[in-house]
Amino acid sequence: MLASVRDYSRCRLRPAYGWCRIDSTVAMVVEHVDRYSSPSSVRGPGIFLAASSSASKAPFFRGHLLAPRRGADLALTLAHVVETRFYTPPGMLQRILRQRDPVITCGGGMLRLEGFSTCCGVYARVDYRDEAFDADRLEPGTSNVDFNPPMRAALAKLRDGERASLEVSASGFTLDSESAGAAFERKVELPVRWIKGFVEVQAYQSRMERRFEISGAMVQRFLRELPRDRTSGTVWLTPMGNSLRLSHAPAPGGVEAGGIDRLRVVAPVARHATSIAVYSSGDGATAWRVETPDARLFIVLSPEPSRGFSGEGQMLGALAEGSTVTSRLRALLRWQRNLSPRALAEELHATEANVGAALAELGTCGLAGYDLADGAYFHRELPFDVSKIERLHPRLTGARELVTSGAVEIDGDGAWVRGREADYRVRRDNSGEWRCSCPWAARNGISRGPCKHILAAQIAAGMEAEHDDGR
Repeated sequence: MLASVRDYSRCRLRPAYGWCRIDSTVAMVVEHVDRYSSPSSVRGPGIFLAASSSASKAPFFRGHLLAPRRGADLALTLAHVVETRFYTPPGMLQRILRQRDPVITCGGGMLRLEGFSTCCGVYARVDYRDEAFDADRLEPGTSNVDFNPPMRAALAKLRDGERASLEVSASGFTLDSESAGAAFERKVELPVRWIKGFVEVQAYQSRMERRFEISGAMVQRFLRELPRDRTSGTVWLTPMGNSLRLSHAPAPGGVEAGGIDRLRVVAPVARHATSIAVYSSGDGATAWRVETPDARLFIVLSPEPSRGFSGEGQMLGALAEGSTVTSRLRALLRWQRNLSPRALAEELHATEANVGAALAELGTCGLAGYDLADGAYFHRELPFDVSKIERLHPRLTGARELVTSGAVEIDGDGAWVRGREADYRVRRDNSGEWRCSCPWAARNGISRGPCKHILAAQIAAGMEAEHDDGR
């Protein structure tokens, strides 16, 4: 607290309360009861992946893989990420770290499978481009697939040269023409951390820059040299000749990366890679785009293994400010593969900032993702109803409560926000970044998004500006 007080000319203390509030968001789940036509299973020469019935009952994809072994290896890598825990938070309940079902989307001429590790610190997505399959049906749709052990075992047995037929619908994801079996009930618990993770990983990717690209042979060498044990702190990656140099000290032209050992999940598909493009956000978060002849694998690593994407809060500022074009942008979504903020701004006669805020709001419901390869957003629909989640973002909820209770006092330089133990000063620094004198901001700065006091000041300032404009 004292460290934050020194940065401000005055600080008004308030009596401390004799209790503290514990945020329970980490344990929240959205229960979604769904009907599956049958469990995932091995059936004759193919496999059947049970899928959510949230999508249309008619198949939205039907075709066959042109390179079954490569396609299966990419899917198995994503399955491995989803079932892996790279970090175990102290005291976290095991029941909220269970394996989850990845999401599959058909849209924009491709199939996308995506999901998070159980710790939510690694995001993986496989994009099967149209070169990967020969399709006679390719229509928009989203579902979640059951990546259980029998299905993974069947994927491991696929070989090139055999006809691997795919059919994706609400009743299943099949690799043969066998019809679905008897239906049974299954309860799916969707953790709130996944919904929050989707919008946060979107925020990270949208501000990442492509730093360098390495060849497929270089990729395999680099992955073999990665440390097998968990790395402490960040490392810097620098291309040098036919390899990547790892160092614990900053290096010119280097990329800062946290928890680089997590990238070992790419090793099983390295032999298929033609190249890997490396992206960085400048704060330890990195993205790795693995190119193969007909598909892409994206692996996005959070800044540290202990930091899950669900708790980052990078989009809270945009959500607090809100957008006047969200509903209009929502009406434009037609499963597009390439949603450019600049083009959308021109079409909606709005600013790019306003469109960005709208994309953030849509992202909280899983309606938008980000594609680093295209440098643009894409439309998807998560197969879950999140409309009843009231406390999806506790910091934002707390900020709105502060505004409603009259705890924000706007002045010429910023605002004073009344907290439980003190009044906190919120103002912009010389670079234009919002700063707050609260202990949370002193610990985290702006690396984890704004605190609730900054959000409250932004909301109150926006309301005051609207009021002045209405006079």
